Amino acid sequence: MTQKHSKSSKITPFLSIFASFLTILAIFTFASCSKSGASEKDQMLTFAKSNNITYTEDPSGVLYQIITPGTGTKPTISSTITATYVGQLMNGNQFDAGTITYPLSSLIIGWQKGLPLIGAGGEIKLLIPSSLGYGSAGAGSSVPANAPLYFNVKLTAVN
Repeated sequence: MTQKHSKSSKITPFLSIFASFLTILAIFTFASCSKSGASEKDQMLTFAKSNNITYTEDPSGVLYQIITPGTGTKPTISSTITATYVGQLMNGNQFDAGTITYPLSSLIIGWQKGLPLIGAGGEIKLLIPSSLGYGSAGAGSSVPANAPLYFNVKLTAVN
């Protein structure tokens, strides 16, 4: 006598195995996301230690060291600033440098958090988590996605 198997009896074990696979995949994905945040902070702390940066941590996650507080006006989000800066990745590679004049509101959030801590004539070192920098998009070919950043910024003017 032959036994007939229904389609559902063949599909059920497959669905069970597939559901288990998806659960394991979700757990590993969540775990790797959690580690990347810690790893990024570890990179920032290691960079600070290696470069003798005595930092204070802003609630946003920006690490900063005020070198010179400046004596001029402190910028607000609606200010236009002029600054000379050097930007580096956590491996020490410089990705940008120059002098800019821009509304603070149009710059990365890490600068929006850090620059109001000093006045015109001041200098600050900023270690910026990727979420307050260029995020998952990166910036061209010089800043990879999800890269924490270091900036040494001299604030020359606030308007």
